[in-house]
Amino acid sequence: MSTVQDALQALTDLTPSREQILADTLAGLSRTARQLPSKYFYDARGSRLFEQITHTPEYYPTRTELALLNRVLPDIARVMGPRLHVVELGSGSGRKTALLLAALQDLVAYTPIEISRAALLSSIDHLAPALPDVEMLPVCADFTRPVDVPAPEREPARRLLFFPGSTLGNFASEDALALLRAMRQTMGDHGLALIGIDLHKDPALIEAAYNDAEGITAAFTLNLLVRLNREVGSDFDLDGFRHRARYSTERLRIETDLVSQRAQDVHLDGRTFHFEAGEAIRVEYSHKYTDDGFDALVRQAGLQVAQRWDADSPAYGLRLLRTL
Repeated sequence: MSTVQDALQALTDLTPSREQILADTLAGLSRTARQLPSKYFYDARGSRLFEQITHTPEYYPTRTELALLNRVLPDIARVMGPRLHVVELGSGSGRKTALLLAALQDLVAYTPIEISRAALLSSIDHLAPALPDVEMLPVCADFTRPVDVPAPEREPARRLLFFPGSTLGNFASEDALALLRAMRQTMGDHGLALIGIDLHKDPALIEAAYNDAEGITAAFTLNLLVRLNREVGSDFDLDGFRHRARYSTERLRIETDLVSQRAQDVHLDGRTFHFEAGEAIRVEYSHKYTDDGFDALVRQAGLQVAQRWDADSPAYGLRLLRTL
């Protein structure tokens, strides 16, 4: 029987160290076109803010994916079969996960891989009591790097990777391809992956989702600087940068920046980084897909789309992948 305490005892903690965060930050600020990794959005406050974003009127992806899951879960469970070990990349709050796990037959184990320890523990606290017969094997780690998945006590029929929320779209094309290749390796020859993808649609609808009227997304983006100031000792002036998110119809992606409001210097680890007024730090991509573009991407990774489920409006999809 699985309990919250059992899950905590099984926790594999590979939280990024201060040294890793510092190295990534210095590398990003040293680029000609400056960047900061979006994976560091998700400290405890960042995870709470993102959960609030998913409830805003403008942010359609979460409610659309939840509704789609509710509609097609019987078909998903039938296609996947029994005795799965579900491995989720970026577990977040676990709302979608709870629906999926409850629908599957004779589920063997669940391994959430989440960079935010707070979000990971919250998810397990919610899921473990509801699924007492499922072995919980949480891993606190950066899933963009190779992670050894714990082996459950009971042998599963196959492994299913669950990657909802169109999180794949947060990666530049070459990084998305690398992640898909790593997923293929983790799946194994007979494994599957269920991925949520946001589809190209009215640019105004997309852009509004990343610029909510309450300013929660702006607070979420700026919280990245709060975290860096606290954890690696930078001195970003929080009033000196503003959130900006624009949709590129040429590249089919939201490009989110923190824009310097004036000429200013930022100091970190004995180094000075000068910003001109209007200079931007790219902090996130959110790619939107066409079916042709997505199919071409996954084939490069040695995968193929085995099944498609779509929401009609706004356009959003779940894709079941298998190895070629």
